[in-house]
Amino acid sequence: MENNELSYDQAVKRIEEIVSILESGDKGIDQLSALVKEASTLVKDCREKLRNTENEINKAFEE
Repeated sequence: MENNELSYDQAVKRIEEIVSILESGDKGIDQLSALVKEASTLVKDCREKLRNTENEINKAFEE
């Protein structure tokens, strides 16, 4: 599933899963690199969704 297809809640849950995996130390360096990249993308997507929601709320209050 593409990261941009995840809902905000799904993305946050996946970030939490990745953090748990990273904290466990059970993965090799290649896997760690991929997980960090995935988490970074998810965080970026979540920030964008939050920004968009904030803009929508602000527009609703302006009307």
